Amino acid sequence: MTDPKNANPPAPQSQEHGHDHAPTDHEAIRPRSAILLLALILILAVALGAFGILHRQHDSRVLADTTNELAAPTVVVLPPQKASPTDNFVLPGNVTAYTDSPIYARTSGYLTHWYFDIGAHVKTGQLLAVIATPELDQQLAQAQADLATAEANANNAHIQAKRYSDLVTADAVSKQDTDTFVNQASATAATVRSAQANVQRLKELVSFEKIYAPFDGVVTARNVDIGQLIDVGTTRELFHLQALNVLRVYTNLPQIDSQSVKRGDKIDLTFAEFPGKTFQGTLVRTADAIDPASRTLLVEIDVNNRDGKLLPGALAQVHFKSARIAPTFVVPVSALIFRREGLRVSTVVDGKTVDGKSGTVAHIIPVTIGQDDGATVQIVSGVNPDDRIIQNPPDSLIEGEQVTVVGGDQQNGQQGSKGAPQSGTEAK
Repeated sequence: MTDPKNANPPAPQSQEHGHDHAPTDHEAIRPRSAILLLALILILAVALGAFGILHRQHDSRVLADTTNELAAPTVVVLPPQKASPTDNFVLPGNVTAYTDSPIYARTSGYLTHWYFDIGAHVKTGQLLAVIATPELDQQLAQAQADLATAEANANNAHIQAKRYSDLVTADAVSKQDTDTFVNQASATAATVRSAQANVQRLKELVSFEKIYAPFDGVVTARNVDIGQLIDVGTTRELFHLQALNVLRVYTNLPQIDSQSVKRGDKIDLTFAEFPGKTFQGTLVRTADAIDPASRTLLVEIDVNNRDGKLLPGALAQVHFKSARIAPTFVVPVSALIFRREGLRVSTVVDGKTVDGKSGTVAHIIPVTIGQDDGATVQIVSGVNPDDRIIQNPPDSLIEGEQVTVVGGDQQNGQQGSKGAPQSGTEAK
């Protein structure tokens, strides 16, 4: 019997050792497919890489454009408001008496009586007080006695000189003795004049025992009382007298308005203690010189005060009216830019930005300001009526910087319509 393990015929033997068998069709296709697949993978990878690079470049451009657009500040612009052709402005003024005089003693002694207290109206020459000066009275008596002695000596010397002058012509006396008596008469005459001057000086001092009012006015201070020792000089003011029929009002006019007023102009004055009432004064004089410290012109305005309503020392509001020399525009104070070079405002114009692109850019211009009331400021030069002024410009704003403009009038109108209260049923 045949062995079952050897039932299958033996496999054909290969050719001699070292010779390959011939490749089949499937074995020839496999290398070409692998190469083709690898090429497709490479092409796909390159395409994906190029797409990613282009996409990132596009995103970068979009990001840069968006960043530049957002970096441009958003500003509100408004045209400048033209000021009225007449400039009305108010300045503070100091009210003083027309004549103001402190009264001091010219002689020493004790005050024996005073006649007027504060608030009293006095006339020129009225007696205000009396000072007792017994020592000065005795000095005057002594000076008068010395004057009498000097006059007696002078009279005797004059008689002797005349007698010797008559005798010398007859050679009865010597020429030398005659000259001696003549010179003695001249000396005694000079002594008399000196004694007379001393008596007059003491009389003047005695006259200062009585203190009189130097002008018509009101006693505004009394600093002495009966029995007090009075010293000569300005150590103690006895009385203070002010003339109040006419008051002087002083104010400092800015240099820019110094040519808009002239002597004789009627000026309105108001006072806080008289609300709604206007007093009229007259500009009588100016200093005719600009104060270099404040760059202002000192002016004086006189106002009639015969009714006594106004008081010296008060603060007055002085109302000036003057024609403007040049067109003036009013802008908010917040529109000003404070730079080292001086005051500036910024407008918006169509032009080239700092990087060379076209758009709406900021244009910074120098200005000269006039009156400033704290909320608005007058622009005297530098602004045109068709300019669009940036409101609240950022501190970092530079010339040629691109800006995004928001219409100020439109924005304010929208805000006003939104914020306006509704009425009736609609509000409910």
